[in-house]
Amino acid sequence: MKNTPTEISLNDYTYNLPEEKIAKEPLKERSDSKLLTYKNGEISHDVFNNIAEHISSGTCLIFNNTRVIPARLFFVKDTGALIEIFLLEPIAPTNEVASAMLVKNTCIWKCMIGNLKKWKEGQALNLALPNGQSLKAKITDREQQLIEFSWDTDEEFVHVLEAAGKIPLPPYINREVTFEDQERYQTVYSKFEGAVAAPTAGLHFDDKTLDSLAIKGVGFDYLTLHVSAGTFQPIKVDNVLEHAMHSEQVVVTFENIENLLNNDFIVSVGTTSMRTLESLYWYGVKLLNSESEFFIHKLYPYQHDAENLPSKNEALIAVKSHLTENGLTQITGQTEIFIFPGYEFRICNGLITNFHLPGSTLILLVAAFIGEDWREVYKKAIANDYRFLSYGDSSLLLPG
Repeated sequence: MKNTPTEISLNDYTYNLPEEKIAKEPLKERSDSKLLTYKNGEISHDVFNNIAEHISSGTCLIFNNTRVIPARLFFVKDTGALIEIFLLEPIAPTNEVASAMLVKNTCIWKCMIGNLKKWKEGQALNLALPNGQSLKAKITDREQQLIEFSWDTDEEFVHVLEAAGKIPLPPYINREVTFEDQERYQTVYSKFEGAVAAPTAGLHFDDKTLDSLAIKGVGFDYLTLHVSAGTFQPIKVDNVLEHAMHSEQVVVTFENIENLLNNDFIVSVGTTSMRTLESLYWYGVKLLNSESEFFIHKLYPYQHDAENLPSKNEALIAVKSHLTENGLTQITGQTEIFIFPGYEFRICNGLITNFHLPGSTLILLVAAFIGEDWREVYKKAIANDYRFLSYGDSSLLLPG
């Protein structure tokens, strides 16, 4: 029987988050954050640098190795008007994020534009670069907010952004970016530029913590989901099923699939890794149904008869076979998967994650994973003075 609900009330997934609980600055040391552990319904408290004591040997942790780009660009007109351009996703000459970072001379991106009404049609804006050159911006589609960027150096776009842009801290941090943020709003294992928000569950890991997990016999693997600005998009409808879920680009390698097939207990480091892993299962389902497009619609998982679905391994083998038959070492796709209560997890057995905003898609994901106990987890976190959101503390959720 198909399990598409008709309504989920936003009011059922809210809680009172005092402003003072929101972390506005990172801790001096990454792994000094608090760790709430939820295991088989029991809640305990520790420090993140002891996380190896709470994870069994043989577990495989899956990390998201995306790297945050300086996606906020500020242009000043001759009149003094400030125009902010926030990069969302590449359009041309490629829509693959990794390739778009390496483009030279010119490119087009979909953006969010602040103060758009003061930017006249056909007007080019200039932003001076430290090397004496300039970055130009011109609107190619006002309605879609498509911007053509051009620069007169032979540098790749990623290096132009490093010189011209600012790291886009979440709106609730509500302060100017500092030099410290350039490092601390990246994971220590970040590799592939393209995210406009950090996969924040990974911010707690440092080299010492990773070493302690490796010594314990915990395995690691890295995939990529380029986090989009949609992750901060609030739900504004009473029935959350009507929420326009954001789409994000994922990159999964042949090695990722083999590691998933060879490990029985998978813990996702962050909701972005979890969204990628669960989307990978549903891509396998699509391939078994002779659908080759790697795009997971927000409600696709709820449109199937559960008794007719393949196992985790059957779905992953279908993806592996697709890669082999097409001579591919990795595959890039898009997912807008919406995980909410009623979802049956296919790959993930555990989750490491921060504490999320009330009434957000991420609270719905946590509630889907541990059920109604999410309320007790958040109640205990507030009572024990945990720090919330991107620069806040961490939780290890093992529902059993």
